[in-house]
Amino acid sequence: MEAQFLDERELLLKLKDKYMEAQLYTQEGKEKGKLTLPESIFALPWNADLVHQVVTSEESSRRDPIAHTKTRGEVRGGGKKPWQQKGTGRARHGSIRSPIWVGGGVAHGPRNDKNFNRKVNRKMKAKALYTILSKKFKDGEVIFIDSLSFAEPKTKHGKAFLENFKQIKKAYIATSTAEKDAKRVFSNFGNIEISDVRNLHPVDVLRYKYLVITNPEEAFKTLEAKMSK
Repeated sequence: MEAQFLDERELLLKLKDKYMEAQLYTQEGKEKGKLTLPESIFALPWNADLVHQVVTSEESSRRDPIAHTKTRGEVRGGGKKPWQQKGTGRARHGSIRSPIWVGGGVAHGPRNDKNFNRKVNRKMKAKALYTILSKKFKDGEVIFIDSLSFAEPKTKHGKAFLENFKQIKKAYIATSTAEKDAKRVFSNFGNIEISDVRNLHPVDVLRYKYLVITNPEEAFKTLEAKMSK
């Protein structure tokens, strides 16, 4: 009898863990109801090694090198040997464009033609994104809003939205493709970045403290597709 009770308790705990719930809000900051979250996205354990590998690789791929130095083969002059090899009492030199000469080429200097791209597997990137979303959800840094619509694309509407959510100081807003006016509303805010949920990226999510997801039911389908494609 006791064993049966323990089995039923374990089953209830598993069912409780399987169906995760979160509060759903309106854009006015009012509670609208409960939202069931997919466990595959918001219930993953923290994996620091995976997140570090993906984030550092993606940041490296985003590099746009500007600094550029010339090697001894690219600077002007230096075609003639400065002086004869022997007999002068001075050290031997073959070109005035050697890196040890003033005005010569640079050895191991920065180059703007260097390729910093690093390949990251698609499933690794998706798993890292799910891991970050799970961590942010556990820390209470993910806010779900039913929809985000404005009568006109004015900055004042974006300011009113932030006043409804006092805790948001710096946030990334992931919207559906249908909410195009929202991007214009928040275009003047330096502390807000807004983009389609399909463009959600691990580096961008980590850069902002809060993540706001609108139209969550559709957003979950888009996020799950990142791993299933």
